[in-house]
Amino acid sequence: MPHIIIEYSANLESKTDIRALVDKAHAAAASTGVLELGGLRTRAVRRDIYRIADGAPENGFVNVTVRMRPRTVEQRKKLGEAVFEACSKHLDPLFAATPLALSVETQLLDHEFTLRRNNLHERLRKTA
Repeated sequence: MPHIIIEYSANLESKTDIRALVDKAHAAAASTGVLELGGLRTRAVRRDIYRIADGAPENGFVNVTVRMRPRTVEQRKKLGEAVFEACSKHLDPLFAATPLALSVETQLLDHEFTLRRNNLHERLRKTA
């Protein structure tokens, strides 16, 4: 049940395609083989209130949090690095034109205290 949450400063919305960023992060995570596609959820959250570094209005940020059930250190690194690379590549034009901070963090969910219900795995198996 990996969740990828992409927070971004509102001033980036007119400078890059956020939907494409979501799609690329999702595809990168799926391509690692670390997780099942039916459990992957990726979304973006615009942040309207923020202050970055010296507070200059052109400063922007993208913070990606990858939350997942327990995995090996190697799997977490593989997943985090794949998502970071995809986001970084998508944001390369912004890095060339605007002050920007990108971060990606992987977090483990406590499997014992995570409740879920999902019929997506079954649907994907039927369509495969």
